[in-house]
Amino acid sequence: MLVLIADKFEQSGQDGLQAIGCEIKYQPDLKDDALIEAIRKERPDVLVVRGTKVTEPMLDAGRVKLVVRAGAGYNTIDVAAASKRGIYVSNCPGKNSIAVAELAFALILALDRRVVDNVVSLRRGEWNKKEFSKARGLYGRTLGLIGVGKIGQEMIPRARAFGMPVIAWSRSLTPQRAAALGVEFKASPLAVAGVADVVSVHLALSPETRNIIDANFLDSMRQGAYLINTARGDVVDQAALIQAMKTRGVRAGLDVYAGEPTSATGEFSDEIRQEDHLYGTHHIGASTDQAQEAIAAETVRIIQQFKDTGRVPNVINLARRTPATHRLVVRHLDRPGVLAVVLDAIKSEHINVQEMENIVFEGAAAAVARINLDNAPSPAILDRLRVENADIIELNVLEIS
Repeated sequence: MLVLIADKFEQSGQDGLQAIGCEIKYQPDLKDDALIEAIRKERPDVLVVRGTKVTEPMLDAGRVKLVVRAGAGYNTIDVAAASKRGIYVSNCPGKNSIAVAELAFALILALDRRVVDNVVSLRRGEWNKKEFSKARGLYGRTLGLIGVGKIGQEMIPRARAFGMPVIAWSRSLTPQRAAALGVEFKASPLAVAGVADVVSVHLALSPETRNIIDANFLDSMRQGAYLINTARGDVVDQAALIQAMKTRGVRAGLDVYAGEPTSATGEFSDEIRQEDHLYGTHHIGASTDQAQEAIAAETVRIIQQFKDTGRVPNVINLARRTPATHRLVVRHLDRPGVLAVVLDAIKSEHINVQEMENIVFEGAAAAVARINLDNAPSPAILDRLRVENADIIELNVLEIS
């Protein structure tokens, strides 16, 4: 199995891939047309990326079967194009949770104590204790979480250590789950915005979460509150955030931006960089040695399981629900051609197979096949199969609700 690694990737991960019998091509600076050409030339089975964009022309260029995002998010991958071609897309969720939570808290502390301004002033040769002695302090301040996945959950014990009560909203959070986590449940993002001193965003980017931190949310925040975003730039309406920074004194600690460069180095011309109330880092949330080693190990695990079994851990683009309406259950003798006859009969009625599995019993004398279909086979076809194929023990059709 040939693996093309088109981003920076830990040596331990490269060694791990070679140890499981993969051939690797490590070309961490590939992107755009150069990546298309490399896929066309090398014809890899697996493509591993971090921040590099994976586009439809790249997926058309070779025979890629699996794209692994060596990180948590996957918004830089054209998942729809991969799905149309039957290409698996997988990621490494949770492996960078501690690293991102640590950066989020670093930004909170830096905003509160104006650490960056302190350092800049000191490097200029200025001593201004009078100015920088002003800080609110975090003890007793309310931390509001928007999103309580793995990273959001890592924020909770850190907040507790600083004496900060935590309130939270997430699409999947219930009052019972909130109580188990030791946080106060809020029914909407706006309910968080209205009472939090610090809001920290931990949401994956999706059509539902794009610009979820909008002008209405920002207008609901307390005057001078802090907004922390280490998730994805596009979950925040950046123009609205700039306005809130100018008019409501909102201070922002950002690791991600709506228009950030896709390369490791480059120009950053976004107007938000000029805001005095911005403390910004360079999308480095997952960039600790600990996180990268964990992500490398998970990438190796994903590829090994795919290589050995054909199954993909953490796959994100399988259908949650197929168009199947009926399930054909075939109890049969475990002999060649039995299922081929069944599938030919289904095809003759222009019925499509959505999912299929065949379970063999001990001794390999008999098996049960479960075939999910987008329509019900006719009684005539079922009767014909029962009569004409002595290897079929029983046929049943079930409706899928």
